[in-house]
Amino acid sequence: MDRRFLARPGIDVAPDLLGCVIRHETPEGAVAVRLTEVEAYMGADDPGSHAYRGRTARNAVMFGPAGHLYVYFTYGMHFCANVVCGEEGTATAVLLRAGEVVDGAELAASRRPAARSARDLARGPARLASALGLGRSDDGADLCGSPSTTALLAGPRADGDLVRNGPRVGVSGPGGNGDEFPWRFWLDGEPTVSTYRPHVLRRRR
Repeated sequence: MDRRFLARPGIDVAPDLLGCVIRHETPEGAVAVRLTEVEAYMGADDPGSHAYRGRTARNAVMFGPAGHLYVYFTYGMHFCANVVCGEEGTATAVLLRAGEVVDGAELAASRRPAARSARDLARGPARLASALGLGRSDDGADLCGSPSTTALLAGPRADGDLVRNGPRVGVSGPGGNGDEFPWRFWLDGEPTVSTYRPHVLRRRR
């Protein structure tokens, strides 16, 4: 993937990533996932973004340069992966929400024993990261470098008539307003696309 392709705002890059492939190689082998669902996040202009309140040790990779992987830990148990986009310092990124495993399905299944079918191997951002074998040590990985154990590969351009957009999944507060932030993009009819769930405020007991 050309780094210049990613050096644009996340909301412009996100739909163009549909149909692209992310590939990660480990000592166990390689797994590749064709992207069918993504979400854009726009840094200081986006209350749903990890970078909304500025730079921290956790989100530093988001501030660029473009073409690197931002991996974060969530809910005390899962990793999720984002492609850093835009000009350096803007902290815009695209969350990799879901996709189809197109290579290394057996290895992906061994990492996802709870998956009930092939479509569930990378159906959701934590599942996708798990299927690929991504973890904390992959934060900052260069997706455009060569050679690289993690790479973002251009795939057949998605049919524009199949691209849909809507509210992001599970985002709380103003950033979850689908009218103002319809920044989730997916391929219509793809069985690997995750189920939309709005954020639910959990009550403390």
